[in-house]
Amino acid sequence: MRYKNRKILVAGGAGFVGSNLVKKLSDEGALVTVLDDLFTGDYSFIAGLPNTTFVKGSVTDYDLVEDLVKEAEIVFNLAARNIIVATKRPREDFNVNAGGMLNILIAAKKHDIDKIVYSSSASVYGNPRYLPINEDDRLNILNPYAASKLSAENYCMAFCESYGVPVTILRYSNVYGINQSPSNPYCGVVSRFFTAVLNGNPPEIHGDGEQTRDFTFVDDAVEATVLAGLSPKVVGETLNVGTGKETSVRHLAKVIIELSGLDLQPISIDRRDIDNLRRRVLNIEKIRKNLRWIPATPLEEGLSKTYEWLISEKAEKIKIPAEQTPFKLAAKTV
Repeated sequence: MRYKNRKILVAGGAGFVGSNLVKKLSDEGALVTVLDDLFTGDYSFIAGLPNTTFVKGSVTDYDLVEDLVKEAEIVFNLAARNIIVATKRPREDFNVNAGGMLNILIAAKKHDIDKIVYSSSASVYGNPRYLPINEDDRLNILNPYAASKLSAENYCMAFCESYGVPVTILRYSNVYGINQSPSNPYCGVVSRFFTAVLNGNPPEIHGDGEQTRDFTFVDDAVEATVLAGLSPKVVGETLNVGTGKETSVRHLAKVIIELSGLDLQPISIDRRDIDNLRRRVLNIEKIRKNLRWIPATPLEEGLSKTYEWLISEKAEKIKIPAEQTPFKLAAKTV
């Protein structure tokens, strides 16, 4: 019960990763306030959690942010517009991703906050020169989303150095899992592939499928986040959150098809404007040393848990043909 009776603010706490974090904090006895504008968040993910208060609003509203920050001991900022929205509406992306973080920092500077944890993204690395990617490697900004995330990171470090605001930055890599709702049009590739196979369709791969990512199960990302919120060792530090294992999108599709038990083959379609990253795998040695954190969930296990959630009552919103409803998790080892 590391967080028992601690007053916590989670911005973006009704979203995918945020809702999993809120549940974890609630389970540990924290007094949690969730701030979310429900742009992609879903209140049902956190409804009924003990000692949890929901406030519908945006991190772009400074007065609201200050009111909530001054009552908190620890702040987790997971509020963001994602890469697709950022590409289409970069000003909105900047206002939320960078401006929202700045609002939290300004409020924290005025009040006594024990810790701020900012969830950034491995997108700031772009196409790396070397693999695996270290936290101090050269950054390569390829899209507005990465630009806004890096801007928020820079504000975090500036407030930490100039005003002593205790901040830790986490760079998540391709987090997937429970509560990554397929009904959300901005969901990630794992949810899109599962949606396809649950409807009896082959996964559609943008490009040749040989592009790679470091897929991180949400429970592991949440545990890293929880540890960062309590550790004074990582104030002013940036930490990678990944697995250290490189997986191609085509292999991901293969595993998901095998879980479904269907006789399908992925199909290739045109690349998108945002598909400009070829390879990604993170070096996680720094977070292992500083927080004693290592990912506990192999890809196949994480995908199985995700699949089980998707075919449970928690995923009623997904369209599944009636004749395919009784899918069972494959007993075989993938």
